[in-house]
Amino acid sequence: MQQPHEYRFDPSVSSVVGVDTATRPFSVPDAHPLTPDMLDRMHRYWQASNYLTIGQIYLRENPLLREPLTVDHIKPRLLGHWGTSPGLNLIYVHANRLINEHDVNAVYLAGPGHGGPALVAQTYLEGTYSEIYPDIDQSTDGMRRLFRQFSSPGGIPSHVSVTTPGSIHEGGELGYVLTHAFGAAFDNPDLLVIAVVGDGEAETGALAASWKSTSFLNPARDGAVLPILHLNGYKIGNPTVMGRSSNEDVRQTIEGQGYDVFFVEGDQPEIVHQAFAATLDTCYAKIRAIQDDARTNGVHDRPHWPAIVLRTPKGWTGPTVIDGLPAEGTFRSHQVPLSTVRENPEHLERLETWLRTYNPDSLFDDQGRLNPELAALAPHGTRRMSANPHANGGPDRPDLKLPDFRHYGVDHSTSGSGSVSVGNTMPLGTWLRDVYALNRTEANFRLFSPDELASNRLGAVLDGENRCFVGPILDIDESLAVDGRVMEVLSEHLCEGWLEGYNLTGRHGMYVTYEAFAMVSASMTVQHAKWLQESTRLAWRKPVPSLNILLSSTCWRNDHNGFSHQGPGMIDVMLSKRGDVSRIYLPPDANCLLSVADHCLRSRNYVNLIVADKQPHLQYLDMEAAAQHCAAGASVWEWAGNETDTTPDIVLACAGDVPTLETMAAAEWLQQRIPDLRLRVVNVVDLMVLFPRDQHPHGMDTARFVELFTAEQPVIFAFHGYQRAIHEIIHGHINTGRFHVRGFSEQGTTTTPFNMVVLNEMSRYHLCIDALRRCHRFLPEATSIIQELETLISEATAYAYQHFEDPPGRAAPRPDPFPVFSTNLQPRRVLSSKGPAPVP
Repeated sequence: MQQPHEYRFDPSVSSVVGVDTATRPFSVPDAHPLTPDMLDRMHRYWQASNYLTIGQIYLRENPLLREPLTVDHIKPRLLGHWGTSPGLNLIYVHANRLINEHDVNAVYLAGPGHGGPALVAQTYLEGTYSEIYPDIDQSTDGMRRLFRQFSSPGGIPSHVSVTTPGSIHEGGELGYVLTHAFGAAFDNPDLLVIAVVGDGEAETGALAASWKSTSFLNPARDGAVLPILHLNGYKIGNPTVMGRSSNEDVRQTIEGQGYDVFFVEGDQPEIVHQAFAATLDTCYAKIRAIQDDARTNGVHDRPHWPAIVLRTPKGWTGPTVIDGLPAEGTFRSHQVPLSTVRENPEHLERLETWLRTYNPDSLFDDQGRLNPELAALAPHGTRRMSANPHANGGPDRPDLKLPDFRHYGVDHSTSGSGSVSVGNTMPLGTWLRDVYALNRTEANFRLFSPDELASNRLGAVLDGENRCFVGPILDIDESLAVDGRVMEVLSEHLCEGWLEGYNLTGRHGMYVTYEAFAMVSASMTVQHAKWLQESTRLAWRKPVPSLNILLSSTCWRNDHNGFSHQGPGMIDVMLSKRGDVSRIYLPPDANCLLSVADHCLRSRNYVNLIVADKQPHLQYLDMEAAAQHCAAGASVWEWAGNETDTTPDIVLACAGDVPTLETMAAAEWLQQRIPDLRLRVVNVVDLMVLFPRDQHPHGMDTARFVELFTAEQPVIFAFHGYQRAIHEIIHGHINTGRFHVRGFSEQGTTTTPFNMVVLNEMSRYHLCIDALRRCHRFLPEATSIIQELETLISEATAYAYQHFEDPPGRAAPRPDPFPVFSTNLQPRRVLSSKGPAPVP
């Protein structure tokens, strides 16, 4: 069994011994890579980092202790996390040395929760912070402002937020550092992503899945990720699992994921500095050897990438004992070790003593600037990790090339609107195949899906691009290759996290998943939306490609999967986000889906949620009409209703493919049964247009709202998701009490498509009943017609239970045997679809 590489320390000697605990050869090139001068300067730089970290947590005045510390110098609210910060600072200082000595193009992702003050301190020391925020300059007063802003009203949060230069990863929610790191490394061959994993974070499911990312990292064309698992032993009040595990158990856990594991541990700074420097040099040399071999000889199997396990005390260099209880190396150092310094004079004295142990007068000059011999340790220009372009939208790249989506549309000109059925995602798959082809040289586009690309009818992509897998490939495998750029792994966390890292470093893509299981990664979507919202307020942050999420296999068409796969909750999640970044699209047919997808892939700084079912659906709009409809966001489908110049008796509105089908069928049924009933049909493709203008950038004013829905007439609204969403969106418009919404009401099972809409009372017959009950002009004759409709509902339900399928004329559309959509870049002729809309 392979044993770990360990450094064992003898406190009586000032040396570091590389110990091979297995029989296979292992040696550290230089157990003392740091000269005495370099060791001294790096240690003092680390001290400066730690000093600035503590200062941010505690001080609002007297930043360099040029006078005795008093209560007036202390913040009234002590917030922040000290425990993880010394380790983060240590790693950063050593990464700077690696960058300088080897001209490494590196970024730093901090996974441990609220390590914000440490990373802010680093960006301040290397000058980037002052360049971006000139009022926080490198002076005594600038340092004072740096301290005052931390965890203060109008200031910055305690985690590594979007305001921190060099950050593409926010540590407020744990578990995502490795998946973001690998997303950043994909298609960035010269980039090294240093990803620090906290031992608390290591307990999350997302992080556990992330170790498997090496099976998708191609050393010939991708960059590298160096995971550094920082074991300081504790969370807020409990030990961490891996922190209490033996080195052997930790090694087996990580090595089993395909890594070569190196251990560094200790509590004596000089020894740990030498050990970590030697280990970092070894790991970087191993990374370069892997890449050089792959780029010379090709990729034949998954390499064993290096990973470092760093064991240092929680709150290292902080107070060892507080009020008779151990602090350093325990959970008591997790946040604010001395938490009552304003009330307790002894704690105030302890804080001053603690701060002075770093000798700030030897670190900063009279003006408050870092001493020149220390400042020289920071890399220069864009080699500073806080100024690396990859951490701010990526280097300048060509725009994503997109084929003209109009050439891929469904042509139903010979049969009329509503008579051809096609799986709506199939033409999109053909278009995405050619997106890959057009951008092959730039290598700036990928799809990410939990093993569901073909299942979601996007299989045409695989005609031109392979799935990625870095490992053994068998003859029986299909569309699988080490150089593939279709990313399929059965983890929603990985798929979304990879794409987020890919987007944040300037590349484009789409995350495709089953609708119900987008909720697995919904919290990631929320965090990313918050990141984008805040980034738009920072002029120095470059816009990044939008996070595009396609939900297929929707709640209305999961016939065999049943209730567990029936849940449109992601719409509600996105509705809770501000309109600055959130977009929701519900294309009713394939041509609208193509138009929406083209728009979303061109956009930046949004989270675009697209809901489009993979199953066969009737096609309504030709390509020209579809593009116009999507641009408008919502339209009156005059050809589907029968109103003339008079006000309609009723408005039938719909959003979503199945609701559109049921609405169209309801409109036709009512027109046939009650020819004098004046109907208007409104279809909504951009859900956000329903907001009032002051609530969302896509929202509509009163005139537009009335133009679509009239001012007073009843509106029967068939909606893809939960009914409450529509009521929430239209709140603030005039006379919204007349809106009666049908949608998913949490009724589901393994059943037929029509029975599914019946169970949720959104069938065409339910829509007709709602219309008749609210159409006062026809109330006298409505009672008997409603009874007829209720009988049709009962008969359809009984038929489905008896025959295991829906009654003729009510079944979901079956695919056209020859669906007409383009399979190449040649233009197609598109004709108007205006005219009658025959619907089953």
